[in-house]
Amino acid sequence: MSKVYTKTGDKGTTGLLTGERIPKTSARVEAYGSVDEVNSALGLSRANCEKPEVKDAIVKLQKLLMLVMADLASVNAGQLYVTGDHVTALEQMIDEFDAKLPPLKSFIMPGETPGAAALDLARTTSRRAERQTLRLKEQEPDTKINEHLFIALNRLSDLCFVLSRFEAENAK
Repeated sequence: MSKVYTKTGDKGTTGLLTGERIPKTSARVEAYGSVDEVNSALGLSRANCEKPEVKDAIVKLQKLLMLVMADLASVNAGQLYVTGDHVTALEQMIDEFDAKLPPLKSFIMPGETPGAAALDLARTTSRRAERQTLRLKEQEPDTKINEHLFIALNRLSDLCFVLSRFEAENAK
């Protein structure tokens, strides 16, 4: 039986998908760690949302985030896990849900429903993940980083906002 702990990270390094070991404090680990937090926030959202179409959308997002993390955990792998098609799919989801909502006329206070509040947490966490990924690009200028990641994370936060509004709609 294998154990959960491997002891390979006891000295402050972690292994990437492509085999390299890097410090756990690196910008790369911060970036994919932040994406992992978004995935957890989306899991909390899915557990608290009531609308089936929102839950289905969240599952799709969580699957996409696995690809985002794979991209970030790969150094010059030669393979892109996140593509322009993923960005297009995110934009289509935003448009579909947004079309079902009334026009936004004021700022929104998070917390209308548990699901909407959790989605707002996922939105803000995805903004941080985007910043961390941009910071990685600045700190590793010689490493090719998939440009679709920045756009996907930006659209993800927009979609979380729209999903939060959709989940809260008619809950009053």
